[in-house]
Amino acid sequence: MTMTAASESTEKPELTDEVSATTVDPIELESGVRSYSRGWPTVFTHAKGSVLTAEDGREYIDFFAGAGTLNYGHNHPELKKVVIDHYLEDRIVHGLDMFTDVRREFLQTFNEKILKPRGLDYKVSFPGPGGTNAVEAALKLARKVTGRESVVSFTNGFHGMTLGALSVTGNSMKRGGAGIPLVHSTPMPFDDYFGQIVPDFMYLERLLTDGGSGLNKPAAVIVETVQGEGGINAARAEWLRGLAKLCKTHEILLIVDDIQMGCGRTGQFFSFEEAGIEPDMVTLSKSISGYGHPLALTLLKPELDIWEPGEHNGTFRGFGPAFATATKAIELFWSDDELEKATLAKGAYVESRFDQIAARFPEHELVVKGRGLARGLQMPSGEIAGQITQRAFEEGLLVETSGPSDEVIKLLPALTIPDELLKRGLDIIEDAAIEALTA
Repeated sequence: MTMTAASESTEKPELTDEVSATTVDPIELESGVRSYSRGWPTVFTHAKGSVLTAEDGREYIDFFAGAGTLNYGHNHPELKKVVIDHYLEDRIVHGLDMFTDVRREFLQTFNEKILKPRGLDYKVSFPGPGGTNAVEAALKLARKVTGRESVVSFTNGFHGMTLGALSVTGNSMKRGGAGIPLVHSTPMPFDDYFGQIVPDFMYLERLLTDGGSGLNKPAAVIVETVQGEGGINAARAEWLRGLAKLCKTHEILLIVDDIQMGCGRTGQFFSFEEAGIEPDMVTLSKSISGYGHPLALTLLKPELDIWEPGEHNGTFRGFGPAFATATKAIELFWSDDELEKATLAKGAYVESRFDQIAARFPEHELVVKGRGLARGLQMPSGEIAGQITQRAFEEGLLVETSGPSDEVIKLLPALTIPDELLKRGLDIIEDAAIEALTA
């Protein structure tokens, strides 16, 4: 390399306020992998409830809720007090898996208010800070318990961005980012994948019973009851019951990924409650902390708890403030059924509004999708859906898209969103949809 005169100089320029003020734009310093900031090109500074405020003072209604991480809204005052007190009192922040009082209180509260009332008996494992950590732990344990390698997943499923979770994820773009073959997973059609033409599980049942099928007996089946990233595809309760029965018949472990759809998103705390099934393992994250703090759980039936000490772990599996806010959130919102009833009522309202839009444009064959406050409106293309969400942003609403081609307008508002804000946001979507579909 040829050195320039400037680089050879030993003199160092004097740092002044003027020099520091002309440093590189932070956007230029960040990797191009960022995504949400591209669709919402503004700088946010504050958030409360279901409203975010940008640094220019403009307010945005939030139908995103941290991709389902903020089921109780931003900075809920009672949860915020728990956080502040935790730090002011010098409580444990980083604890790995040491015994702490906040860890104990969370486990006791989760057992007494969530598991016991539902007749569920699970051990709780803390695998790491995010949902993908919970999925990795479940897949690893299923293979350890059964001695088998293969896992059955479903079309359009999404389970995380680490290699094991990617192997059971359907999205080709996300899978392609792995850079290596993703093996030991077999995709099967999700509910209604063939439009009710093919009987449920006909293909999977045949593969499992045919010695010439080439399918190694799976260790587990992993499924979302409502596929969020896949396009708000909601499985029927009878389909989920059929899947649970199939797994039991063939001694295959059933893992329900409730990372985005748990913690009340579909109404009841667990999204699988409606089907009356009891999975062998359940993964939870996102809204389990209640405040946006990183926390993930892998729930497992007691007989599956054959881990050796430290066989699966993570540095940030004991974040004290997350335990504290998770406990308070359960006490606040899951001591009765008021939130569940309100969520179902709001979800029905969203469905009715989407039905009206679909009825107005029968020629576009719009599809209304979802359960509870996980709702989707499928557009003819990702381009049209993108036009609608971009227009919504311009009018002060944050709403994203999902689906294989981003063709579904995806709503994940806070479960606590006021009715007036919900209506205003839906008005914005309706106006944007009319504009895009009549262009």
